[in-house]
Amino acid sequence: MKIDVKNMSLFASTGGQAFDPDKPTLVFLHGAAMDHTAWALQSRYFAHHGYNVFALDLPGHGKSDGPLPASIDEMADWVIAFLDAVGVEKAALAGHSMGSLTALSAAGRYPARVSHLVLIGTAFPMMVGEEFLNMAKANDPAAYRMMIDWSHARPSHMGASEVPGLWMIGNALRTVERAGDDTLYKGLSLCANYEGGFEAAAHVTCPALFILGDRDMMTMPRAAQKLIAAIPDAKTVMLTECGHMQMIEKADAVRKAMRDFL
Repeated sequence: MKIDVKNMSLFASTGGQAFDPDKPTLVFLHGAAMDHTAWALQSRYFAHHGYNVFALDLPGHGKSDGPLPASIDEMADWVIAFLDAVGVEKAALAGHSMGSLTALSAAGRYPARVSHLVLIGTAFPMMVGEEFLNMAKANDPAAYRMMIDWSHARPSHMGASEVPGLWMIGNALRTVERAGDDTLYKGLSLCANYEGGFEAAAHVTCPALFILGDRDMMTMPRAAQKLIAAIPDAKTVMLTECGHMQMIEKADAVRKAMRDFL
């Protein structure tokens, strides 16, 4: 579905179910240069198990209009504006990588609007290597390949998909390639420049869940520990033999962790 938000069209996948105001709402937020398809193995499940689902294409991504917001906080403002546009007062937010920082910002700055917070493949600060960033700025295809290589643990490179026939590496690479020039660079820059993580964490009032991959080379688990400690009573699930694309590499485990938490 497409929704007009602040005179811009934003796309969201609903998992094939119509909105029901009597159900809780779950919003999925993707990472840099990705789109709503990253959540295909979770969004449809929750849409058919008691939730209104919106897997957003964030501004400047996928089928949504651009440009990209200028900061993570501005990206979070768009998420809240989307909730206003669809008439949802309070929602659970599940974010991956750049989307996790966006969800954190929204939960910290708009605590009354967020019922649950799920942060997947996250870290703070979310540092980005200078060489990688420069390659992305130049729209060098090697940057895309580097990102996807680092984002998947070794088993995922060897055909270990939980979905028969799904080529995880090729599918993710194609998604990033079709995102358009500068999209990866701008997304990575938003992550690297975000400074409000601990301040946002201090104002989170809802239950929080961290889902991390033990082989994640993009946001290593140790880089999330101070953020985890900053949110009282936060829960953590560590996925084994899993890289940065947790919701694709370990789709069943992510669904179970989220279901148990929610």
